Amino acid sequence: MVDQNTLRRRGTGLIASNPAAASPGYTLFAPLTGTGQVYLVGLDGTVAHQWDLPYRPGCHARLLPNGNLAYNGVLPDTPVLFPEWLTYHGGALCEADPSGIIVREYHDELQHHDAYHYGDGRVLYITVEPLTGAAARAVPGGLAGSEADGIVYADVIKEIDASGTVTWSWRAAEHLDPALYPLQPHYRRENWPHINGVYPLGDGTVAASLRSVSAVIVIDRATGEIIWRLGPDTVAQQHCPSELPDGSLLLFDNGTFRAGQNVPYSRVIEVDRRTRAITWEYRDSPPENFFTALMGSAQRLPNGNTLITESMFGRIFEVDRNGQVCWEYVVPYFSAYHDEEAAKFFPDVTNAIFRAYRYAPDEVPWLRG
Repeated sequence: MVDQNTLRRRGTGLIASNPAAASPGYTLFAPLTGTGQVYLVGLDGTVAHQWDLPYRPGCHARLLPNGNLAYNGVLPDTPVLFPEWLTYHGGALCEADPSGIIVREYHDELQHHDAYHYGDGRVLYITVEPLTGAAARAVPGGLAGSEADGIVYADVIKEIDASGTVTWSWRAAEHLDPALYPLQPHYRRENWPHINGVYPLGDGTVAASLRSVSAVIVIDRATGEIIWRLGPDTVAQQHCPSELPDGSLLLFDNGTFRAGQNVPYSRVIEVDRRTRAITWEYRDSPPENFFTALMGSAQRLPNGNTLITESMFGRIFEVDRNGQVCWEYVVPYFSAYHDEEAAKFFPDVTNAIFRAYRYAPDEVPWLRG
């Protein structure tokens, strides 16, 4: 009998490996339609460790310097703002020890996409607030009439301390000029500007990825002003900004509706903040062989390689500075959403993940123990 799942039929688990060229360590990921499993796999593709947490992912996990797991889980029994909200909201910002015991937890039922856990109890995360009436109408672009019952949910970035007290916040509705950040024509008007990634930069500012307007911005914490911007002439519905040691930004550029291109392809780019020039780029050959319309991530590794997540296909691979693949793994865990409400709107079986991260052996000393 032929397996009717195209991705699974093509092969899963370890696909390719050159241990001499790959950055040593373990790769962390959380299947989005799972029930709370997080896996740590070695370069040989075998599972070295697994967490079983009480919430399904919303959207990913990350290891902290103390060895604990930062995990953004989907808080149950919370409002469904609109159907797509079911695929990217979270609400339970957790820290779990290696055995899976949650040692710290904070709830915000409007949290979505990304949350950056510092490791000392502070968390930088994304949430929303409703815009109605004239405020909703002031947001230009998108598909006419596609608001969520007349509401446009505008993004808010918050930071909390270890006690859960909000110590900083930034409102898109207050600091973004809608005329400069219109929703792209194909986007529903439910969420603006659809922030999908936040990252605290070394100079005290905050980087944010604005998917539905194809922009990456840097925010001055003191004033809330946008002090740096990369727009749709460079990126297209991008994800996962992170800072490199020299201050450059690493971005996963999805390429959906890329300006000036009639065939979509994804790429990973390194951008000089001073000049906005692309100083390094990975794309496949031919480019359209690598593409994920949704999600995606990139991580610069200690040996200079880059770990890339082609999210919708559960594909994680590592490339060197010359763009040569030296490790590739396809997530073998396929399922539909287990909760009834999400499955009603999104019934497909998938192995999708939001992000993956690689950790050197000395970053997981408890694993050897």
